[in-house]
Amino acid sequence: MGGIPDRGGGHPEAWIADPERVLRFYDLRREQVIKAEPNTAHHAIAALEKGYHVDVVTQNIDDLHERAGSSRVLHLHGEIRKVRSTSDPALITELNSTSLRLGDRCALGSQLRPHIVWFGEEVPGLPLAASLVERADRLLVIGTSLQVYPAAGIIHYASPECPVVLIDPNAVDIRLGRVLHILATATAGVPSLVDRWLAESGISE
Repeated sequence: MGGIPDRGGGHPEAWIADPERVLRFYDLRREQVIKAEPNTAHHAIAALEKGYHVDVVTQNIDDLHERAGSSRVLHLHGEIRKVRSTSDPALITELNSTSLRLGDRCALGSQLRPHIVWFGEEVPGLPLAASLVERADRLLVIGTSLQVYPAAGIIHYASPECPVVLIDPNAVDIRLGRVLHILATATAGVPSLVDRWLAESGISE
């Protein structure tokens, strides 16, 4: 949804073969994120917190949701402005520059790597994401073909009573009969839906 995904820069094999090239790739992505600004959809989602408890689960690696004001954001595929230890994946820190270099080490003395879930690696946030969807009273899915697994499978954790709205301008193969598909871009479809939901909660933008 108007954010920065990881478009193939990271594979564990690439990191082993040419870590400098991988670091350069993510330096460029990081520069993109820093220059980017939240769009109207990001701001609308943040505004939903005026009337609802909102948990955002995103596949994007940028911090645009946070900059728009969302307070609870789960990044399934990592965060480009953070780095982690190659010896202890739980040792995650903010990167206070645009560049990560070979020789930049964690507190344990190991090389730092981008805090990104690379192809073939486990997605540690999936169980929490599934739990959030399972407990949701309503589910809004934005800008996805629902074809990229395992993230695409999270929608199936929604309870039978939970209404599901998908906002995407393209035809999507939906295997969940109760999904309301709004054929619109995120910036066109999300703000109007949020206005409606806030009105339902007694709050007007």
